[in-house]
Amino acid sequence: MPVAAMTIEVRIESAQSLKDRRQVVRSLKERLRNGFNVSVAEMDQAITWQSATLGVAAISNSRSYLSGLMQQVEETAVRLAGELGAQVADIWWEYLED
Repeated sequence: MPVAAMTIEVRIESAQSLKDRRQVVRSLKERLRNGFNVSVAEMDQAITWQSATLGVAAISNSRSYLSGLMQQVEETAVRLAGELGAQVADIWWEYLED
């Protein structure tokens, strides 16, 4: 059964504190999770206030469905990051299968 795993690197230039960073990261995670029914988690520790790495995972019987879903998640992540005063620095994803 195919599993898609995506990594999203976010730059939060407007963050002046850890609280600012957390607000952006939490909002991005919740909106992606609720909008697409995918698993989303922060993958790194808060080393700097201006960056974050998120992991997104989804599972389905259909590779084509996962491909479309990951494209939508990517587009939405870029749009949401912009709305939250951040920008997506890089996104990549892959299929994980047994």
